[in-house]
Amino acid sequence: MTFSPDDTDRKILREMQADAGRSLDEIARAVGSSKTPVWNRIKRMREAGIIRQQTVLLDAEALGFEATFFVLIRTSEHEADWQRRFLATLRARPEVQEAHRLAGDIDYILKVRVRNARAYDTFYQALISEVRIHTVTALLSMEEIKSTAALPL
Repeated sequence: MTFSPDDTDRKILREMQADAGRSLDEIARAVGSSKTPVWNRIKRMREAGIIRQQTVLLDAEALGFEATFFVLIRTSEHEADWQRRFLATLRARPEVQEAHRLAGDIDYILKVRVRNARAYDTFYQALISEVRIHTVTALLSMEEIKSTAALPL
C-alpha cells in the first residue's frame, strides 16, 4: 500500500519546504495542530520516502561559487558500460548540482556550479578525460532569476 498525503500532510510539507529548520512547535502551530500528531505525520512521510532528507541551502556566491554553467552533452555512445562510467563520473563530481537525461537532440544536461570560468575548464577537461563525449556545449548563466527546490504542493 502506498502512502498518499492528505491536506494536513501537504500543509506540513509546505511549512517544511519554506524552512525545515523551524521547531516542531512552530510547524505545528502554522498548520493548526499540536506537536505529537505533526511529529507522527513527519515520521510516516519519512518512512514512506516522501521526505528524503533535510538539508541547508547555502548562498553559492557568498561562498565564492560565482559561475553557473548549463552543459549540453551529445554522445554517440549508448552502451551500458559507457553509461555506467558516465553516471559514476557525474556522481563523483561535486560541481555537478543536477544532471538530467533528455529526449531529443541533446542527450544530457548538467547544472554545474564553479568559482569561475577557469574552474569550469578544469571540470570540463576532467570530464572528457574520463568518458568519451561527442559534443559539449557550455552555457554560462548571466543571472539566476528563480531557483527553488520547493514543489508546488
